[in-house]
Amino acid sequence: MLRNLSRLILGLVFVFSGFVKGVDPMGTAYRIEDYLIAYGMDWGLPFGLYASIALCTLEFLLGTILILNIRIREFSWILFILMIFFTLITFYVALYEPVPDCGCFGDAIKLSNWGTFLKNLFLMAFTVVVFLERKNFRSAIGPMAQNAFILLFAVGFTGFSMQNYFHLPAIDFRDWKVGNDMVPDDRGEAKIYLTFRNLENGETREYLSPDYPWNDSLWMAKWEFVDQRTDDSEVVRGHELVLETADGEDVTANYIENPDYQLLVVAYDLKGSSRKTFPHISRLYEDADHVGVSLILVTSTLPSDVDAMRDQFHPHLEIFYADDIVLKTMIRSNPGIILMKDGVVLAKWHYNDFPVFVDIRNRYLKD
Repeated sequence: MLRNLSRLILGLVFVFSGFVKGVDPMGTAYRIEDYLIAYGMDWGLPFGLYASIALCTLEFLLGTILILNIRIREFSWILFILMIFFTLITFYVALYEPVPDCGCFGDAIKLSNWGTFLKNLFLMAFTVVVFLERKNFRSAIGPMAQNAFILLFAVGFTGFSMQNYFHLPAIDFRDWKVGNDMVPDDRGEAKIYLTFRNLENGETREYLSPDYPWNDSLWMAKWEFVDQRTDDSEVVRGHELVLETADGEDVTANYIENPDYQLLVVAYDLKGSSRKTFPHISRLYEDADHVGVSLILVTSTLPSDVDAMRDQFHPHLEIFYADDIVLKTMIRSNPGIILMKDGVVLAKWHYNDFPVFVDIRNRYLKD
């Protein structure tokens, strides 16, 4: 019973872990790149995506093998070595925190670094049981059929991950998913605290503004303003995006909270984005502008580099700047398009699926 329980628990965890990472291979690649940078292995950055798809497929395949009870004797060695590697890595990450998030369950479930290590330690116990009992597992499926299942799941899941890479993730676990309102109704308020010093005895007091005796002239004569601080811990933010002009002016609310339809072309790396989309973006701008729909381009590329590429876009296209990590979170495409209205995400498109404006208008623009 313990042998089969361990097999099923590990199988379910590995299938889930592989799936939630394979549904968003770019997100997994970003986390692998974080590890490579943290460990000074920048030479491996070009292979991040390949490592992502390989890891997702291996995890899903191991989980499937465990659940179906096939070839466990052979694959238990891979499972055992992989779990030792994961456990040691997560212990190091928990101690020194070279990366903020291990990404073991993608964006579906967030665990702290210590929580991830304890999770792996818990799973390691089941892994030891499966490894020690590997010769006692018996499958009702013949050897040829087992090999066929393994090949089918390996090829099929690799194709699934590549589909999610060449288009958008089949399931979006991030804040900017379709249907989310990025502008909460009740945002809360920041609290401002003022500190005053007594001129006679040096005593200091802190007051929550405006709850201090500012209209008491006698009190004000004895106390002087020293400092102020802002507590915004209770402020609810729908997103971390900050849109700025090349001069640093914050224009986020003008576009994210636009009560009308708003198109965002998001390209975290404009120099490395798909150039074949540039003429399409210009045509999309013209068609949208013709019916009064705003379209802007958002990038983290330096303004000087953007100016050098200006002639590849429509001359009137407005370009704004934002943090690259936030832009990568918004959409897994470089560039990608997001349609919003009054703060709500209505639709998203990968550059391989860019629509023409007439399709956007017929399907989404209702008024």
